[in-house]
Amino acid sequence: MNDAEPIGYGQPPSSTRFAKGKSGNPKGRPKNRHREMPYDAVLGQMVTIREDGRERRVTAAEAFLLQLTQKGLAGDSAAARSSLEAIEAARAARGEDHEPLKVIILKPIRSGADSILDTLDLARLKYPTDEKRARWEISPWIVEAALERMGSRKLSKEEQGEVWRNTHSPQRVKWPEWWDVRG
Repeated sequence: MNDAEPIGYGQPPSSTRFAKGKSGNPKGRPKNRHREMPYDAVLGQMVTIREDGRERRVTAAEAFLLQLTQKGLAGDSAAARSSLEAIEAARAARGEDHEPLKVIILKPIRSGADSILDTLDLARLKYPTDEKRARWEISPWIVEAALERMGSRKLSKEEQGEVWRNTHSPQRVKWPEWWDVRG
């Protein structure tokens, strides 16, 4: 080694320096390295979902498929097609030598007037588990709004009784002065 050659920070020994015309990174940066979507990183993240009032942690991919399947069961044909395609792709990727998929029990999203009544708190389902006794009871606030919209028109005692019997918590309603039926 030549003692006259300065060696230190920013001045490596000449034997280890890059040769002129030759790259220090011969392979270079891979092309299209950042063009692909990071599906594995995004869909592999853990998220919290709530089912029947209980929380559980699943991968984002599983949560996405659960939501897609629920929409498909609720009647969304595009979601149903996408869900079936995802299931078929998973089966094809799994092959024959893998263990069977875990059974997942899904509760379909309700659709129609029932879900609207409940979501907007217009009415509540009384005895939801007993099909023979199940019925909707009108929320107190909607009864008050309907009576207010009637203006000077009054209900007969029979109509008042019908409204009273079909109101959820009728004691909470601010009944008009002309109202006679209480129970």
